[in-house]
Amino acid sequence: MATCSPIPIPPPAPLTEAAFCAWLGTAASGDAIIYHRGALARETCPSLNLLSADERVRVARLSSRALKLAEAGHVHLVQRRRGFEDYDYVAIARRRPRRISPLLLPRILAEAA
Repeated sequence: MATCSPIPIPPPAPLTEAAFCAWLGTAASGDAIIYHRGALARETCPSLNLLSADERVRVARLSSRALKLAEAGHVHLVQRRRGFEDYDYVAIARRRPRRISPLLLPRILAEAA
């Protein structure tokens, strides 16, 4: 019998890179967070000018951090299509070895600062 994971609830305000890292430091295996909603590739393209410069930088840094954490094996990244050019970008916390878990939060927060 397959189990269904809970649908992540989007944060009430735009998620910052530091808040994303703090979430990951306390997340249990299988916890999920929507770190962006929209069309990431289009919204981070400077020539399209879909977001303000500050917002574009925030989104680009956040998505870059999510990718680095996925490559390091800390999260799975998935997309959920909601409509035309409307996606939920979801990070799902992976199980991590006990021996490094206390050290994870300070390291990723330092990188995000």
